[in-house]
Amino acid sequence: MKKNESKLDRIIRAILGTIFVAVGIVLYFTLGNPLNLILLIILVVFGAVALFTAATGFCGLYKLFNISTIKTE
Repeated sequence: MKKNESKLDRIIRAILGTIFVAVGIVLYFTLGNPLNLILLIILVVFGAVALFTAATGFCGLYKLFNISTIKTE
């Protein structure tokens, strides 16, 4: 997998991924009904994907659409 995310892109994904996971967990434990479990799963999955792509520097959607945020010299 060739990296296709810039450093700024990876930082933004890491921050958003952390926020998604944290918000999902907080909403689940504060409201605590089954509907929030679905919301928790959705937020945690999006957060986990964002954190994974931030850690690896590779985004499958970028590859699919032939996009790269890394500046070429």
